[in-house]
Amino acid sequence: MSEDPILIAGGGIAGLTLALTCHQIGVPVRVFESTRALRPLGVGINIQPNAVRELIDLGLGERLPEVGVATKEYGFYTKDGKEIWSEPRGLEAGYAWPQYSVHRGQLQMMLFDAVVERLGPDAVQLGARATGYVNDGGSIRLRLDADGQSTEISGPLLVAADGLHSAIRAQMVPDEGPPIWSRAILWRGATRAKPFRSGASMAIMGTPFLRFVTYPISATDPDTGEALINWIAETTYDPDHEWNREDWNRLADKADFIDSYRDWDPPWIDPLDLIERTEEVFEYPMVDRDPIDSWTDGRVTLMGDAAHIMYPVGSNGASQAIIDARKIGRGFVDHGVNPEAMAAYEDEIRPVAGRLILAGRGAGPDSVVNIVQDRCGGEFEDINDVMPYEERAALADKYKKLAGFDIETLNARPPIIEPGSRVG
Repeated sequence: MSEDPILIAGGGIAGLTLALTCHQIGVPVRVFESTRALRPLGVGINIQPNAVRELIDLGLGERLPEVGVATKEYGFYTKDGKEIWSEPRGLEAGYAWPQYSVHRGQLQMMLFDAVVERLGPDAVQLGARATGYVNDGGSIRLRLDADGQSTEISGPLLVAADGLHSAIRAQMVPDEGPPIWSRAILWRGATRAKPFRSGASMAIMGTPFLRFVTYPISATDPDTGEALINWIAETTYDPDHEWNREDWNRLADKADFIDSYRDWDPPWIDPLDLIERTEEVFEYPMVDRDPIDSWTDGRVTLMGDAAHIMYPVGSNGASQAIIDARKIGRGFVDHGVNPEAMAAYEDEIRPVAGRLILAGRGAGPDSVVNIVQDRCGGEFEDINDVMPYEERAALADKYKKLAGFDIETLNARPPIIEPGSRVG
């Protein structure tokens, strides 16, 4: 096995999980991250049990409660709080591993701290933005812009974890064009309030074109009874609306959307109050990209959002990035540190990720809301008269199977990387 480190472009959740995985199996790595200083930016995300399992296998299980909440319930509701569908999640549902609602930035910092502890402070080079690559026979050269200077770093392999605007993917697929806007804007924020329902519930309320998603992402303060509550206000616009952009971190004006939520009245949460009390709100156009026919070019491959950016309708983007990292590591264990390992990873994961992208556009778990809206305009006395329990349950189970976290299959599945596995 080559002693030269493999190169990872991007120090987000995907790249850092891959770095920890490679360290676990004895593969040297270097991570190059464009940000000059990592800070816990962002808002809430969800990590499904299949991905939580992998973080636990990386020895991070005790740290997860520090950055999030073990989710107990997941449900869809009208704007008045009528239940369309709800189900237990994580340990409450019978999984052998929990589901977590976490602050994305704090999860990234947790992974970064673990990389520095285990691999050393030089394992991650900050302020180094990937700009391209050159396949060079038995090695790969990663082109970087580091502190305004162009440079190249050589290694045996390159894994591109450089996100939505991946320069590596752009070189692979030069005619792809910009991300595809869904017509929806996600207005996101977080503020302290009392948790609702189970105390660790995730609620998705509203209609197909106007939604409010909320869940706690911190432990409850024993003195105030409050936790940090993440919320997302999703509004859908005409295709020619001026927000047809893909900036993921722009401060927003509440006046652009708050009026849409003034008549909402669920009995267990107050969306208007959460919006009004949040100091900073961010605007995220909801985008994805079409599946592509290949993620690999010689000694370079894609992972995470660089490979398969998808709508957040199934709460599966970060989870899939973690699974990517573990599958790449499994490829190294089975095949060695070479292009065959990356081909094995792509052959297994790319078709699955492609189906998830397409499912997010209309056949994900959120489609239960669309069906109810079509059948009764979202107005009902008994949801079973509109959509029987068995039909709703089958829809929920279908997505879990597609995403790889249905209970029976996951609980029976052997680890992706067996304990003690090493390369070479």
